[in-house]
Amino acid sequence: MSIKLLTDYPALFINEIKTLVITDLHVGVEYELTKSGIRIHKQIEKFLDVISKLSKLTNASQLIILGDVKHKVPGMSIQEIKDIPKFFEHLKTIFKKVIVAQGNHDADLHYILPDGVKLYGSKGFKIGKYGFFHGHAWPSQKLMKCDYLFMGHLQPSMEFKDKLGYRSRQQIWLKGKLDQTVIKKKYKITSTGKLNIIIFPSFNSLLGSLNVMGKEDLSGPLLTSKAMNLDDMRTYLLDGTYLGILKYLKRRIS
Repeated sequence: MSIKLLTDYPALFINEIKTLVITDLHVGVEYELTKSGIRIHKQIEKFLDVISKLSKLTNASQLIILGDVKHKVPGMSIQEIKDIPKFFEHLKTIFKKVIVAQGNHDADLHYILPDGVKLYGSKGFKIGKYGFFHGHAWPSQKLMKCDYLFMGHLQPSMEFKDKLGYRSRQQIWLKGKLDQTVIKKKYKITSTGKLNIIIFPSFNSLLGSLNVMGKEDLSGPLLTSKAMNLDDMRTYLLDGTYLGILKYLKRRIS
């Protein structure tokens, strides 16, 4: 299989193009937490350790980040301005190519990215049959010719509750397909690729997450337009455990 979810990590490897893919780093979220009185060690050092480990594990030559590199909106925090350029300079020593698809938190990111890091807009980009985008905006029409799409933004998770009422949230992967009929109508095209889609858990575990079992607001045009139905998606824990199709999981609990 050319596409592999990396066990115990919110990261994916595409063997055909030797590419490691991650999303939603939100560098600088610690700065926001500090202002609220919560002191947390910088996550960027942890990110570099994990990414370096995964690059050696997969022998990836390219890194793609599906957006939300930074956290503060609007503008940038002092931490982001200081740490993000250093972070990418380090990534450039690990990978031959580093590419970013702009997320909704990435306004002004282009001002601080070092030379040699490619930044695409919110519509994303494609490499052969693979399409990459953040998910807060409609992807480019070009991506609708892809067989495989990779998206961040939602930061999906699943909440578990035992008989005593104790709750635990776990990050999950979502795998499914876009509705080709909706896509053809939206883009005014007559044919599409297979449009298999994988929605990533966030790389930064400090972030909030979307409980797919709950009634939380769903954001992004693919969801609001019904081009993508989460209930039809297959769900996986980070350790690779297959949980089932979401709509059937909901029925068991309700």
